[in-house]
Amino acid sequence: MPRPLRFCASLALAFFCLPALADCPSWTPQQAREQIGALQTQIAHWDDSYHRQGQALVADELYDQSRIRLDQWRRCFPAPADIPTHPLRTAGGPVAHPIAHTGLDKLNDAEAVRAWLHPRDDVWVQPKVDGVAVTLIYRQGLLQQAISRGDGNTGQDWTANALQVAAIPRQLPKDIDLLLQGELYWRLDAHVQAKAGSRNARGRVAGLMARKTLGADEASGIGLFVWDWPQGPATLPERLAGLAQLGFTDSVEYSQPIKDFAQARQWREHWYRTALPFASDGVVLRQSRRPPAERWQASSPFWSVAWKYPFAQALAEVRKVNFKVGRTGRITPVLELTPVLLDDRQIKRVSAGSLARWQALDIRPGDHVAISLAGLTIPRLDNVLWRNPQRLALPVPDPQAFHALSCWQPSAGCESQFLARLTWLSGKQGLGLAHVGPGTWEKLLAAGRIGHLLDWLTLDAQELANIAGFGARSSTRLLNSFHSARQRPFERWLKALGMPPTAGANLPRQWQALASREAEQWQAEPGIGPGRAAQLSAFFRDPQVLALAEHLRMAGVEGF
Repeated sequence: MPRPLRFCASLALAFFCLPALADCPSWTPQQAREQIGALQTQIAHWDDSYHRQGQALVADELYDQSRIRLDQWRRCFPAPADIPTHPLRTAGGPVAHPIAHTGLDKLNDAEAVRAWLHPRDDVWVQPKVDGVAVTLIYRQGLLQQAISRGDGNTGQDWTANALQVAAIPRQLPKDIDLLLQGELYWRLDAHVQAKAGSRNARGRVAGLMARKTLGADEASGIGLFVWDWPQGPATLPERLAGLAQLGFTDSVEYSQPIKDFAQARQWREHWYRTALPFASDGVVLRQSRRPPAERWQASSPFWSVAWKYPFAQALAEVRKVNFKVGRTGRITPVLELTPVLLDDRQIKRVSAGSLARWQALDIRPGDHVAISLAGLTIPRLDNVLWRNPQRLALPVPDPQAFHALSCWQPSAGCESQFLARLTWLSGKQGLGLAHVGPGTWEKLLAAGRIGHLLDWLTLDAQELANIAGFGARSSTRLLNSFHSARQRPFERWLKALGMPPTAGANLPRQWQALASREAEQWQAEPGIGPGRAAQLSAFFRDPQVLALAEHLRMAGVEGF
């Protein structure tokens, strides 16, 4: 399919992706100039790399969402417009196209597709092949010239490399003059777009065609999908039949007539999940008849439109960066996002993975990031698309201050790790207490009822009754869970307190026997090396842990 102008003119797509104008950022004029200027510069860089150098630095769907965001900001703040933003302004070349390459508006919203189809009949659907657009010119049946799309009006001369591509016939079966527009794609074996994505197939072809010389092995991997015969017969069925006679059969195989939205949706879903010989990023809906080719322009036509596949990645603005300290002291930055939809799920936050990764990416509030779903369920941070020009300072925790034996009380700066300790203690890894979760601990901490890890053992019904959020029924269940903890086996209490793993070693069932061990004795156990032995020795000698063990001894817990 023709590579679009990488410009989303569809209002339906804009409303699908972005907030309404009522949600305009609360920026000063100076801030608006900085923010809009930064995004304009980023998009201009992507455009230049994509159209002039043949390198896609960002996925199409992220590009589209970024441009929509720029358009929305401009409507909010119409004054700043000092940077040229036409996507193809640097893409032209020395060779003029006899017939202009049109682009495609993109619709991601079902209602917008219905609206586009409503007044039309004799509509066909084709996969939107993810490749690079080309004009092919034949004279008396011989290939005379191949021109890259460029800016739609002019492009680069690709003739030398095109002559090496077997999928582009050097000679037609008829001695005719012919001009075709189509897509050069990278051949893939049984490619399922829904599972594999585009795999940078387009970028590979673009890079090969931009070379001065193209080797035979590389050329054999390039295929051709002809999507238009500008000066051909009046109707699409006639054009398809003529192309088939000339040897261009892909166009026939992957073109289907549709009568309504349901059939369009059916074919879109089919090609999204069916094995194809090329990558595709949606479908193209096109009317059978269109205006004479001499009237075509390098812009989006009214007779065809793209309906993209569901987003695999979404553009999200970072609102806040929180630093969660886990039970063992590991710091995990979590990004709070302006909510976005991804595969019909609303995503509000995503983990940055590790403190080191966050530091390498240097993500701050106001930055825009790309997110996807790992395993179709878990939000995943992919990369930073562009940065807020205003780099806000953040209170980053000192990694040296947190470790496996820090934060046994909810003192200042320790709230996150202490809550993680409580959550681990009551969870399935620890005591497995029913009806007790992070929310329970947060309520008790907010009420000031927990000053150290085991204060909850002595809570009574009257104390719970005075805490907001605990009714009579929930208080009874909670107290029953707390009381049951005293009967948990010694081994489960050791895990709940955070004892380092012992690889299934057969350990004594008495605290004192374990606490008196030296590191060498721990290392003598099967499966315990020097590092783990040192961790175990430190755990059983830590004053805070010893105090907890004494607390459990006084409470009558087995083994202490």
